[in-house]
Amino acid sequence: MTAHDAKGPAHALPQTSPRFSATFDPHTLSEIRRAAATGIYDIRGGGTKRKLPHFDDLLFLGASMSRYPLEGYREKCGTEVVLGTRFAKKPIHLKTPVTIAGMSFGALSAQAKEALGRGASIVGTSTTTGDGGMTPEERGQSQTLVYQYLPSRYGMNPVDLRKADAIEVVIGQGAKPGGGGMLLGQKISDRVAAMRNLPKGIDQRSACRHPDWTGPDDLEIKIQELREITDWEKPIYVKVGASRPYYDIALAVKSGADVVVLDGMQGGTAATQEVFIEQVGIPILSAIRPAVQALQDLGMHRKVQLIVSGGIRTGADVAKALALGADAVAIGTAALVALGDNDPHWQAEYEALGTTAGAYDDWHEGRDPAGITTQDPELAARLDPVKAGRRLANYLSVMTLEAQTIARACGKSHLHNLEPEDLVALTVEAAAMAGVPLAGTQWIPGKTGGY
Repeated sequence: MTAHDAKGPAHALPQTSPRFSATFDPHTLSEIRRAAATGIYDIRGGGTKRKLPHFDDLLFLGASMSRYPLEGYREKCGTEVVLGTRFAKKPIHLKTPVTIAGMSFGALSAQAKEALGRGASIVGTSTTTGDGGMTPEERGQSQTLVYQYLPSRYGMNPVDLRKADAIEVVIGQGAKPGGGGMLLGQKISDRVAAMRNLPKGIDQRSACRHPDWTGPDDLEIKIQELREITDWEKPIYVKVGASRPYYDIALAVKSGADVVVLDGMQGGTAATQEVFIEQVGIPILSAIRPAVQALQDLGMHRKVQLIVSGGIRTGADVAKALALGADAVAIGTAALVALGDNDPHWQAEYEALGTTAGAYDDWHEGRDPAGITTQDPELAARLDPVKAGRRLANYLSVMTLEAQTIARACGKSHLHNLEPEDLVALTVEAAAMAGVPLAGTQWIPGKTGGY
């Protein structure tokens, strides 16, 4: 064999690995084929799966020489929060600023709703009904229950409004601002159908806007009606999906809200079009600063409380949201995971559904092996609401302790004493969105010079 034979022909091209297009990657190609084969758009639950700027892009500046930390074993760090102090006769007093977001009976099983109430009550926080009305299990186990008032009006009645501790008027949701909810027919059991006054087994869609008002002036009248129904006792929340947070929060305040809830696009949903989840709305990190600015410009920051949600996972996330100006946070997807959703214990059954633990998002199909996002009686019976509630309480306690640990390290005796000055950003994007300096500089993009 000659040297020429060993090396191959002189004109041979070097071998390289095949590369997918960045525009037409495998997932995009798969979605094109699926759309071409079925003629329908994809529906799923969960939140956005694309990587977005988030709280991980921020870091705290713990106390060292120029700041004095608190001793964790001897000095207290408060966590309590009061919501609804503007007009309500009976504001809500919570022991932790971590609350449970609205998730409906219908999207979730009755056992899951009960477990959420149990877990929230153990740690002294609130849970929220979601679309579809109030169940006896949830009201019975929830020390503090917020009643969602949605465009659908499913299950809405004045009796339940009066039973609630607060009312949340839902304008939009982070996963789908501008879009309505979906509950597919396979989850419309006899009980769900009766509560919503709609046919069993038929797909149900919540409208994208309220039927009896079209703007903030009308909303002001609606809020007055809700106050009169509840004798001015209950705090009235207004929830918006993050899209134009400065103006939306300002208009919610003008309409008379006691509390505003701001939900970013990392927030989950029971079911909607994937194109909505991935392409509509903005990350919660980019929404908090303009929302707080709106409250400050109106002289209402801390007078109208701000709750933020959308991808809150840890006590660090909680602390960062509060440092940026929020009064509390709400969790949804993380709470379901704490109950047992996507648990590897059910791995074989997730695989049988064509997915895996940690990636299961077909909540709308009602076949959740964990018994959480289903109305199948046999599957729902798998979830023990007492045990699941304790798991949730453990998780909420850990989140609160983590937030306290960070606050003490920054020298703060209450979580609400955290401030933007305690934060820096790891990326230019996060610095611009959060309005805090890029780490190692004094530069806030668009605001200051630096070095």
